[in-house]
Amino acid sequence: MGRKFFVGGNWKCNGTNEEVKKIISTLNAGDVPSQDVVEVVVSPPFVFLPLTKGTLRSDFHVAAQNCWVKKGGAYTGEISAEMLVNLDIPWVVLGHSERRLILGESNEFVGDKVAYALSQGLKVIACVGETLEQRESGSTLEVVAAQTKAIADRVSDWTNVVVAYEPVWAIGTGKVATPAQAQEVHAELRKWLHANISPQVAASTRIIYGGSVNGANCKELAAQADVDGFLVGGASLKPEFIDIIKSAEVKKSA
Repeated sequence: MGRKFFVGGNWKCNGTNEEVKKIISTLNAGDVPSQDVVEVVVSPPFVFLPLTKGTLRSDFHVAAQNCWVKKGGAYTGEISAEMLVNLDIPWVVLGHSERRLILGESNEFVGDKVAYALSQGLKVIACVGETLEQRESGSTLEVVAAQTKAIADRVSDWTNVVVAYEPVWAIGTGKVATPAQAQEVHAELRKWLHANISPQVAASTRIIYGGSVNGANCKELAAQADVDGFLVGGASLKPEFIDIIKSAEVKKSA
């Protein structure tokens, strides 16, 4: 079963109106493979969602960087899944390591978020990944399996889920998991899905890599059998993001 390559751009907490307009202009002018080769989703800060949605090329989609775990109400500072649906935002990123580490979001909390967002019709980029200490202690696969299980315990339909493996030690550090390291974890994640959910879910679910992906390393990473794309941080703010999207051609020609 062919899995369409997926490239997400996480802009994190960056940008002004003018900077966002410039990024969108670069994306709109980019010469990239067609939608049947690669799915592109960019994730601006909440305040720039309407601007991005309104001016970005129609073959690229928009994601929010987070949403609340239940229906809206007295939750100051939060954004509900219903609000995103109302704005016609199709995607949301959940469980990003920065939220897990800095804001203390537990595996269970992330699982609840994923389930609620899906129930409201959103598509989810669900993030999993280990810290440097966890990798050095040899518990990478155990950690990633536990994070995935917390989602699997709450989700029955994986059609609208993309799993993003992002080793925390490689995010924003300039360190990148080697293609072999990335492939190893992606392959083990797929085995876990096969054994614990179903062969069909394992075959069809896209597992993308996040962790200092850039124009220089994307092609070698994209060539790995179980790497179905990328969740890109800093490089998604730069023109090289177009080159990362183009790395989908590696899979097309494989």
